Amino acid sequence: MDIQIATLCDFAVDYNGKLVISGTFDTLAARAVPVVHPTCSLALRLCFTPEDAGRHHLSINIINEDGESLDPNNMPIKPEFEIQLPQNIPFLTRNIVLNLQGLRFKESGLYSVDIGCDDEILVRLPLRVVLVNQGPNGDTQIG
Repeated sequence: MDIQIATLCDFAVDYNGKLVISGTFDTLAARAVPVVHPTCSLALRLCFTPEDAGRHHLSINIINEDGESLDPNNMPIKPEFEIQLPQNIPFLTRNIVLNLQGLRFKESGLYSVDIGCDDEILVRLPLRVVLVNQGPNGDTQIG
């Protein structure tokens, strides 16, 4: 299995096998913490070959710098899936869009979105939560 695309974004959709992505990001700016990010998407494009046939366990988890899950009650997300390629097909691609709502970040700092399969981390997307203040002249200051 090869992850061709993995990104956090404002919006994503699978449109007849095409992955449509809008607003890729790796930083969230907040005036105060805790902060709740109302909605975003995790967009994935996976490529499978015949040797990937069989049952697999995906794992998606958002963790802080200490390795603690952002939402221990709901993460990691662990969907299972079966891969079967028709004969004489060299590869098969699939898009996965996971819509995330109400992500609550207790502190500013570094986070990561860990994407794994069969107990192996395949991709770690960095995510930064920064505090910003508006200065006296209306300029933005990152704290």
